[in-house]
Amino acid sequence: MLRIITLLAVAVTMTACTNPNDLDEKPAYLGDFHLGHNVVVAPNLTKGPASREATEEEWATALKKAVDDRFSRYEGDRLYHLGISVEGYVLAVPGVPVVASPKSALILNVTVWDDAKQVKLNEKPEQVTVVETFSGNTWLGSGLTQSKDQQLENLSRNAAKLIQNWLVRENTANGLFETGGSSDGALETTADSLDMATSDIADPGPDAEVLPEGADDEQGGAPETPDSE
Repeated sequence: MLRIITLLAVAVTMTACTNPNDLDEKPAYLGDFHLGHNVVVAPNLTKGPASREATEEEWATALKKAVDDRFSRYEGDRLYHLGISVEGYVLAVPGVPVVASPKSALILNVTVWDDAKQVKLNEKPEQVTVVETFSGNTWLGSGLTQSKDQQLENLSRNAAKLIQNWLVRENTANGLFETGGSSDGALETTADSLDMATSDIADPGPDAEVLPEGADDEQGGAPETPDSE
């Protein structure tokens, strides 16, 4: 918890350059990516200093919508699942303008699961640090100008864009979503997918890092969701 609070303290001093307002444009190339599960949990949710309160359910709702909005645009030939664990957040409260108005920030871990291969594509969860978009409405601190719901939406949309940026980098460097075309049943979830994921959750092994309970869903293999580090 102390580590997350320290990271949040650093994050609120950062300025965001993320632009999530590109959903009406052609999505960045991601090979054969097709979104399957979109699982968001927050078992170790930590609220940073000078923050409004937000529940696990509120974060899950906001993040799932932002991820769906961004990644449902991809129409590749194979299913990939995203498991997201919210680790910590700051939703800025009103403060003294310029001098003491805190910024909003979010820290989360992300794991990608290949449904057909039944494997994680990143053994160690990718930690993503998100800060609010700098604008005329937030330069004094969003606590002065935005409601909690607006802050949740702002951070969630930025988080989805940063996850996309990371996946694009990984695909460019390592061909993460390049399988050479579709295969039979690629968009049909495998019969053992849920059983395998559930088994991993129940018996993660000594080196596993991403295995909370209850990550099942209705389609395909439920992704392992990143634990806090």
